Amino acid sequence: MRAGRSCVRRLEGKRPVMAAHGGGGWFLPVALGVTFLKLLLIPTYHSTDFEVHRNWLAITYSLPVSQWYYEATSEWTLDYPPFFAWFEYALSHVARYFDKEMLVVQNLNYSSHATVLFQRFSVIFTDVLFIYAVHECCKCVSWKRGGKEPLENPPFVLSVLLLWNFGLLIVDHIHFQYNGFLFGFMLLSIARLFQKRHLEGAFLFAILLHLKHIYLYVAPAYAMYLLRSYCFTANNPDGSVRWRSFSFLRLTALGLIVCLVSALSLGPFIAWGQLPQVLSRLFPFKRGLCHAYWAPNFWAIYNAVDKAVSIIGLKYEFLSPAKVPKAAMTGGLVQEFQHTVLPSVTPLAALTCTAISMLPSVFCLWFKPQGPRGFLRCLVLCALSAFMFGWHVHEKAILLAILPLSLLSVERSREASLYLVLATTGHFSLFPLLFTAPELPVKILLMLLFTVYSFSSLKAIFRKQGPLLNWLETIYLTGLIPLEIFCEIIFPFTAWMPKFPFLPLMLTSVYCALGIMYAWLKLYVSVFMGPPAVKRKEE
Repeated sequence: MRAGRSCVRRLEGKRPVMAAHGGGGWFLPVALGVTFLKLLLIPTYHSTDFEVHRNWLAITYSLPVSQWYYEATSEWTLDYPPFFAWFEYALSHVARYFDKEMLVVQNLNYSSHATVLFQRFSVIFTDVLFIYAVHECCKCVSWKRGGKEPLENPPFVLSVLLLWNFGLLIVDHIHFQYNGFLFGFMLLSIARLFQKRHLEGAFLFAILLHLKHIYLYVAPAYAMYLLRSYCFTANNPDGSVRWRSFSFLRLTALGLIVCLVSALSLGPFIAWGQLPQVLSRLFPFKRGLCHAYWAPNFWAIYNAVDKAVSIIGLKYEFLSPAKVPKAAMTGGLVQEFQHTVLPSVTPLAALTCTAISMLPSVFCLWFKPQGPRGFLRCLVLCALSAFMFGWHVHEKAILLAILPLSLLSVERSREASLYLVLATTGHFSLFPLLFTAPELPVKILLMLLFTVYSFSSLKAIFRKQGPLLNWLETIYLTGLIPLEIFCEIIFPFTAWMPKFPFLPLMLTSVYCALGIMYAWLKLYVSVFMGPPAVKRKEE
């Protein structure tokens, strides 16, 4: 029993936090249950991402490594870091036993029954890492707050919030991607930091960066936490860092991990002089500020304001029709465009806004260290900051904030209320990804079940602390219901449909952007108004 309690005993001030014992008898049924659901989702719709990954299987199987990042037969060129390319290479050698035709580069949009089965099963199989990571994370939350019922048991609640996460289910197992496998690396890395296995946590995160570079969003949180909590071995009584405790040996160990992983990943391409080509694929700035479907962030609001002002300007003849591009932002295309009235945004401007919005949380992690949970709050804030202000942000990136916030939501009521707002809004913003009629009842039912469970279980854990949501948050979340009715039922039968086909997407993005921005700001307030720095031994 004691051997399983490997997490730190004192976090969040002087409150004892003890690890749950390995999941008990309930973890395996929860994991098997969600795996069975994934099997049921195999026949559902899949997006162009299915063809993206099929093409990557073909590229890595059929071509030498030196040609991987030059191949352009398909428009879906390889644009993930080398470790993910090697991951596709490994999968391709299993795929050939299902249907070798899927591994032909020229077979564009190939989707035989065997190909579909293999692609779906590959996502389900690689989710084993995610399941193990969730198991480890469940050891790192307090069980004393909960009661005897499963819905009052924080580790159990956390396992369901992660394993049955609505967004992850529809993005990976309907829309099609490999986010579960990648989030497995991230959650396992977080668990290792909770367990004070810093080098292992750093190693896992370094691998993750070379699997998918979107995780650069949260790299500042990792860098600051490891520097503050691992490279400095002691604090002063007031919680400030004791500068003489700095360990150059520990910093060197971290640096070696980063350098060795990077050399293994990028080394061959550097030797061949292909690094610029690889980087041009990883960071394609020509794709424009926003994805074809706007992510619900600050730029969605910015675009909507620009569009509204331009329409008003045309109506009252403040603007010349010749100077207003028709449907420039709402054409649903991945491309660069210029704003009509407001200043156009450049990649440098987006990067600057992202960095400025991250800095307070990173500095707070240094000056107000609150152990691993302080790191986790900083990680969520970095993810949200990048989501709000990043360049060409995909709507699916909201999961990068929702999943780690799940760990905090079962610990304190303040984070639980934030989680309910962010998860409900963020998951709803993913609805337009599944636009086909057969998936409409599926996504509504899964979303409803997960949301009801989230509210009921977190309310049960914090039943003695009053309502988790205030009246404003309740009204806002309730507003998602009429919004969905309008977008899915009313709008398709109106005269606006042919003239404004992008209107439902714009309304969804802008409305959800308000909720996500609210959660981001409220979490920032929570961090700054939180308890003072704690002593080293309490971290």
